[in-house]
Amino acid sequence: MQPDKLADGIYRVHARIGNRDLFEGIWPLPNGVLLNSYIIKGSEKTALIDLVKDWEGAVSMVNDQINQLGLEIQDIDYLVINHMEPDHTGSLAELRKKNPKLEIVCTKKAVPLVKSFYGIDQGVRAVATGDTLDLGDKTLRFFETPNIHWPETMMTYEPESGILFSCDGFGSFGQYEHCFDDELSPEEWAMLLPETERYYANIVSSFSPFVLKGIQKLAGLTIRMVAPSHGIVWREHPEKVIELYRKLAEYMNGPAEAEITLVWSSMYGNTYALVDTIRKAVEEEGVTLHVHEVPKEHASFVLASAWRSSGLILGMPTYEYRMFPPMYHVLDILERSHLNNRKVMRFGSYGWSGGAQKQFEPFVETLKWDCAGVVEYAGAPTEEHKAQATQIAKQLVRSVKAWCGLSL
Repeated sequence: MQPDKLADGIYRVHARIGNRDLFEGIWPLPNGVLLNSYIIKGSEKTALIDLVKDWEGAVSMVNDQINQLGLEIQDIDYLVINHMEPDHTGSLAELRKKNPKLEIVCTKKAVPLVKSFYGIDQGVRAVATGDTLDLGDKTLRFFETPNIHWPETMMTYEPESGILFSCDGFGSFGQYEHCFDDELSPEEWAMLLPETERYYANIVSSFSPFVLKGIQKLAGLTIRMVAPSHGIVWREHPEKVIELYRKLAEYMNGPAEAEITLVWSSMYGNTYALVDTIRKAVEEEGVTLHVHEVPKEHASFVLASAWRSSGLILGMPTYEYRMFPPMYHVLDILERSHLNNRKVMRFGSYGWSGGAQKQFEPFVETLKWDCAGVVEYAGAPTEEHKAQATQIAKQLVRSVKAWCGLSL
């Protein structure tokens, strides 16, 4: 692997992570993920922006690329920490041992985290929005962007090149052979957009109001390139990823796309017995339908579909007087992500007693969902239940279409 040149004296040094582990210990990586750090070589000083953790040899990969630039770890004067999460700081203690003179630059809120995570309280400089760091012929300017996606986060901007180093902001899951958006193959593009949406839904979605505030704060900058810490570098059309994030952030409170996500789980097939009926009813109305069966499919993919959908159809049986656990987990994830103001319906079977509906209702209230109806039945569904489910599903779709401004 070789470093990628972004501009004179500015390079990406990165690591490729495979699909063995879960991101943040929860999110699957079927296409892997990239960990990006950046070297800024000024005429007087050198800065490293963000680190990697020792994950599948990432530290060695990045150090090797730094060496290819004619640098040793001891040559780095500043470490800029945009975000304290361990995938961007995990090798900090090791780096500081190799280079004790290294000055750490971060926000005020990050300073105590540097100490609590890595025991470092010397040589740490706090910066705020508008502060700069002079490297000689290059200057770094800092912008606090709290809660994208921890409270201490910031982004770093190099005015001469117009490069925005955005850390988790504007990032993506997936490995890409090419560094820049204008180099991607059709296959890479086909992976990038859904993996960017899934990354946003899984990692950033619950902080959407702060994403919109952050984009507004950056509005006055001339951004020629967006260089995140996960995914590709956007140099031909940096505005595209910024606009995508804006759109995804606005999905939080709806409407999102005129699409429906159907997610269901079934113990013995009695809840599943309505799935095809509901699927047919939705498809007859001519909208895109995403269907997920849990727990066979991970909640990561359910959340990505649900985030872009204005309508949700949720199927789960009652299990021991409560909601079937795999579906409860999904709803918990949706609530944590603040998936607000959706059009919804629910269906499901029960045996000797109901109970799932009682546990479902607080989610509807908390997330301000508009529930078109519920089809709940003992044992297997009858033809009457199928007719009821068809009617409610079609009503739901028409409500979504009207909300999204589509003709009925």
